[in-house]
Amino acid sequence: MTNFLLRGGFLVTAVAVAALYAIRVFHDSAFALLLTISVAIVIALAAIFIDYKTQTKKLSALSGAFLGLGAGMLITYCLSYPIAYVLLIIYPSGPPPLIVQGVVIFIGAIVIFGSVSVVLQTRDDFRFIIPYVEFAKQMRGTRPMLLDTSAIIDGRVLDVAETHILQGLLIVPRFVLNELQTIADSADKIKRSRGRRGLDIVARLQNHPLVDVTIEDAEAEGATVDQQLVSMAQDMHARLITTDYNLNKVARLRGVDVININELANAMKPVVLPGEKMSVEIIKPGEGPTQGVGYLEDGTMVVVENTRECIGRQVSLIVTSMLQTSAGRMIFGKPHTPQNHSENTEANGIETT
Repeated sequence: MTNFLLRGGFLVTAVAVAALYAIRVFHDSAFALLLTISVAIVIALAAIFIDYKTQTKKLSALSGAFLGLGAGMLITYCLSYPIAYVLLIIYPSGPPPLIVQGVVIFIGAIVIFGSVSVVLQTRDDFRFIIPYVEFAKQMRGTRPMLLDTSAIIDGRVLDVAETHILQGLLIVPRFVLNELQTIADSADKIKRSRGRRGLDIVARLQNHPLVDVTIEDAEAEGATVDQQLVSMAQDMHARLITTDYNLNKVARLRGVDVININELANAMKPVVLPGEKMSVEIIKPGEGPTQGVGYLEDGTMVVVENTRECIGRQVSLIVTSMLQTSAGRMIFGKPHTPQNHSENTEANGIETT
């Protein structure tokens, strides 16, 4: 509504100014008056149309355009004097004013266009040339966080938001939403389910009272979604939330801070020390000839020696070692054999419950 009123006010103002100018200058020519007003209407509508089509505007681009415009006008003003001397050589009796104005305006248009183009293309380098001119977005305090497709589909970011840990702006790029929609429209049932889950997670995050979520329409460099995410994170000085191991490695190599949800989950798991006792259900054989494999409630894999024959049963074990990787945590153990069950242990090799 505000934009509608602003554009309407601009159109009315432009037509009124053009009409007042035309009435004063062309008061004796109705055709010239109507032509001036018509041209003003066309130009105003064209400006409104351009503004409507470019709804996503960057402050850095606008600042660069204004700086380039100011530099171009200053250079044009400085060039107007040598241009006047050159024309004075060509026209010893004095150049016609219209020719002088036309040459200055033409050269000025070229200079201003070149200045704006140069500033926009090299705006990131101005921080080194002019210390107090900075076009890159400066993030003070809490930095924004970009959500990767894998992190959205994973869904645990919603649980993390419930803990009040996430502070700052969560950004979902438009190209990530497009990828989720493509996955949701897939012919494969599993992919379609994952895509729909991701879209549902985004909707729930937007309605969540504890987090601030925005959809970023800006484009980023890169042929793939991962490349665009890394490029956007660099441009916005944002952190990247993901569960993708390869994206995690590439982003960190390019200097992007990454919040890996898998690593966060591993860091929050209770510490298990060698010698501690625990109980786990053996559900499948391990890689070793006598190993059995079970899982804790949080998904941690537990490998127990001498339990291959105990698949489907709950066993007690003593932790012997633990292996921490970026993909998860693995616990290794051996069967627990209490002294008061030594006979049963000799017969069965383990204590079962």
